[in-house]
Amino acid sequence: MRAARARTPRRPKAAPGNVLKDPVGVYCRVRPLGEQDAERCVEVVSDTTVQLHPPDGYRVFRNGEYKETQYTFKEVFGTLVTQKQLFDVVAKPLVEDLIRGKNGLLFTYGVTGSGKTHTMTGSPGDGGLLPRCLDMIFNSIGPFQAKRFVFKLDDKNGVDVQCEVDALLERQRREAMPVQKTPCGKRQIDPEFADMINVQDHCKVEEVDEDSVYSVFVSYIEIYNNYIYDLLEEIPYDPIKPKPPQSRVLREDQNRNMYVIGCTEVEVKSTDEAFEVFWRGQKRRRIANTQLNRESSRSHSVFMIKLAQAPLDADGDNVLQEKEQITLSQLSLVDLAGSERTNRTKAEGSRLREAGNINQSLMTLRTCIEVLRENQMYGTYKMVPYRDSKLTHLFKNYFDGEGKVRMIVCVNPKAEDYEESLQVMRFAEMTQEVEVARPVDKPLCGLTPGRRFKNQAFKDELSRKLEARGGPVIGETEDQSVTEMFLQNFPPLPSCELLDINDDQTLPRLIDALEKRHRARQMLSEEFAKNALAFKSMLQEFDTKMVSKENFAQGKLAEKEKAIAGQKMEIERLEKKNKTLEYKIDILEKTATIYEEEKRTLQQELESKSQKLQRQASDKRRLEARLQGMVVETTSKWEKECERRVAAKQLEMQNKLWVKDEKLKQLKAIVTEPKPEKPERPSREKDREKGLQRSVSPSPVPNPPPVRLRHRRSRSAGERWVDHKPSSNVPTETVMQPHVPNAITVATASEKALAKCDKYMLTHQELASDGEIETKLIKGDVFKTRGGGQAVQFTDIETLKQESPTGRKRRSSQSSPNPPEDGAESEWTDVETRCSVAVEMRAGSNLGPGYQHHAQPKRRKP
Repeated sequence: MRAARARTPRRPKAAPGNVLKDPVGVYCRVRPLGEQDAERCVEVVSDTTVQLHPPDGYRVFRNGEYKETQYTFKEVFGTLVTQKQLFDVVAKPLVEDLIRGKNGLLFTYGVTGSGKTHTMTGSPGDGGLLPRCLDMIFNSIGPFQAKRFVFKLDDKNGVDVQCEVDALLERQRREAMPVQKTPCGKRQIDPEFADMINVQDHCKVEEVDEDSVYSVFVSYIEIYNNYIYDLLEEIPYDPIKPKPPQSRVLREDQNRNMYVIGCTEVEVKSTDEAFEVFWRGQKRRRIANTQLNRESSRSHSVFMIKLAQAPLDADGDNVLQEKEQITLSQLSLVDLAGSERTNRTKAEGSRLREAGNINQSLMTLRTCIEVLRENQMYGTYKMVPYRDSKLTHLFKNYFDGEGKVRMIVCVNPKAEDYEESLQVMRFAEMTQEVEVARPVDKPLCGLTPGRRFKNQAFKDELSRKLEARGGPVIGETEDQSVTEMFLQNFPPLPSCELLDINDDQTLPRLIDALEKRHRARQMLSEEFAKNALAFKSMLQEFDTKMVSKENFAQGKLAEKEKAIAGQKMEIERLEKKNKTLEYKIDILEKTATIYEEEKRTLQQELESKSQKLQRQASDKRRLEARLQGMVVETTSKWEKECERRVAAKQLEMQNKLWVKDEKLKQLKAIVTEPKPEKPERPSREKDREKGLQRSVSPSPVPNPPPVRLRHRRSRSAGERWVDHKPSSNVPTETVMQPHVPNAITVATASEKALAKCDKYMLTHQELASDGEIETKLIKGDVFKTRGGGQAVQFTDIETLKQESPTGRKRRSSQSSPNPPEDGAESEWTDVETRCSVAVEMRAGSNLGPGYQHHAQPKRRKP
């Protein structure tokens, strides 16, 4: 769909508060299934409701059931409904409004092959809506039609009234024009379709303004590939180089109604003549054979019926020449092309392009309806994209102006059309919510009603009276006969020739004849005066009777008008009450819908929460069972672990006692210098006894000599090193101290030092978790870079750490479940302080970048 031009929408003028609006009347017609179609997807539920259920191949499962949808219309017509029944309900009110000077629009909408053209045109022997509308119009205005060319349409969608002389000259000029020959031959309707217009219903409008004259104009256009073509245009036939039809342009007249410039409008005087014009244009309409329809309409056709009416003058003889008194109404009958899917029609080339333009115009119509509905329901002022399609632009005045709009949704119930029918139903349901302003009644001309029949009655009575008195005196032939009769009543004149001077008879005879003639003339004058007086008195009597009848009729009319006014007020009151009740019903329905949705939502939430609570309860039960098992398992595990730790602690204490005994023996041997003997490991019972003895009577031990610090030589002593020791380093008192000979010691990183060496060592210190200082020696290789600089790749880390034996023993003694006595603890600390140096190293080879080498010398403070 082409995007609408971005511009600021114009705020429409506020409509008066008393303007009433009616919703678009949407009707549904279901065509019968073909013989080869077995499965159906559309069912008529009631007079206003249809139900769509997906066929076996399209079922949508939801909660275990396939989804069925129902759609409500103003009225639903089943497969047994006749064309007359459809016409009486849908089109007849539009024809009545047309004769009363109101506009109307009727269009058929549906999928390809759903019966739109059949509904509009009909079939031989059973006419559709269009021929029945024409028949009703001419049955109603037949005796009141004006002579041809009395009404003349201008080029600006208006109409003028010509006098009788101009109309006569126009008729003579048209009759003298040669008839253009067309390739179709004579303009005769096909015999096979002649029965379409033979509608025997004789339907007509009851209340027709008898004091007006009428004239009907018809035009026929099609919208093909978003171009407008005139189907009634007379194109000179050229067999060598045929001229293609020219597209037409839309314009807006002074009343803001849309019309087609240069469109052919033909004045017709009968149903046969009007339908002949329609059929002449129908032959030129574009149709094609597709996979879904043998004769598929490839364009939107619009047959427009214009009715011009003007009142008679006060005498009831001639038409008023005032243009303000002319009323022009229009009824548009639209047969829309069917929406289709190219994957089903297998369209290619021009058929594919036609299908795309058809679907595009129908989509634009749907968009316009959606925007109109949104503006009316929510009070917004969004611009309706009428100009995006010629179809919507042509009918802009129907939706923005006033009139009646009716739509017939044609549905084919076969299963293959389910998806397209579903979209059509949704669009039709949305269209029902759009409202169009109700047309107002035309103002009265102010002349006395009944002028036509009053004048005709006067002429008939005059002819009767004159005929009773000697014959009618109307027309040229009657005047000649009366003159001859008068001349015959006069005596003949004698010869007037005087042959002799003495002739005295000719002149007296002539005088006598003239006197007789004079007397006859006087007699005739007196008779004529008597007749004139009698005729005058008769006219006065007739006028008195007519005035009395007119007064009586006016009184009756005034009473009727009062009654009608009261009925109108009552109707308006009932309509307002109906509107109010409908509004309340709508609000209640919406409220009930909201409450039902909230109820369903709350039920779903309740179900979800109950399910959640059940899940939580089951999870809680499983967690409790699991925790009970874990508690039992953990309890047994910790019991076993405690037993194992107690046994291990006992064994460790025994080993320590043995080590102390050995050290005491070595110390005694050093003091007394006896010959060393091989120590034997005492049993656990002896160790316990010795420990008890030591705890009871500790032996005095002399102070050991101070331990000399040793320097550990680095493994890489033969290489050139850079010993980087920051100035913030604190000297440690570990037993093993690093010593790198031939090393360049620096406090900060130096490129000169790195250039002279091939190894690098960085001393880094940090505070351990036990509060002691931990020293790390980070070693690496020095490489030369391509830019002439040096880079270091770290390959090894050595860690030096010192520990306090008193603090370690104190922690171990605090963690022991059975601490020894004070004498045993002091004896053990003194012995370890003097003689025990435990060095634990973890050394790893240089494995390259990413691997760490740890060396942890440990020394306990005395």
